[in-house]
Amino acid sequence: MSQPSAVLFDMDGTLLDSEKLWDVAVAEFTRSLGMEITPEQRATTLGNATAHALRKLFDFAGVPEADRDYAGAEAWVSNRVIELFDGGIPWQPGARETLDLLGSAGVPLVLVTNTVRGVTEHALGTLGRDRFVATVCGDEVAHPKPAPDPYLRGAELAGVPASACVAVEDSPTGARSALAAGCTVLTVGPDPVADGAIHRGTLVGATLADFSGDLSRR
Repeated sequence: MSQPSAVLFDMDGTLLDSEKLWDVAVAEFTRSLGMEITPEQRATTLGNATAHALRKLFDFAGVPEADRDYAGAEAWVSNRVIELFDGGIPWQPGARETLDLLGSAGVPLVLVTNTVRGVTEHALGTLGRDRFVATVCGDEVAHPKPAPDPYLRGAELAGVPASACVAVEDSPTGARSALAAGCTVLTVGPDPVADGAIHRGTLVGATLADFSGDLSRR
């Protein structure tokens, strides 16, 4: 059975059930703008780079461009998320076991996230930084997801072409990024999020076969 040259994993919502912690920080921030964010509005920010998500939040709140403090907002949200992360981050079902499975088979693993490095470092305390041959954060590439840059960089750091990699994602933003880079894309979550990706649902019970061979025929 063939193995992928590398597997590139998104973080929030894919490996870690951390979106609920981001929900807390986003809700608190939008209340400071005088609004309550709706589930539909929050859904449009999932997988976004922090700067892109903040622009949407300011738009939802009707904040004039001249009154938007992007740097201050990013610092506040990032610091609040770090506080929440340091209280413990739950794993997504099957994620830890899948990392162990692939790692024991010698498959190089790369973390590819739109989350900024300062926050990601706190999440790596839960994930285990030694599981990954490299990590790529949204503030370390010229263009974050949905641009292909993060996954192209992840494949480069793994030493293989993106076309030989499998990417695992949970959001439309992330899936589009991985597909644009040329990766084979598996998605997890309640519903499919992108045409061209193979949807699994959860990582519970994942086997090497789920990351091997011609996935496009499944």
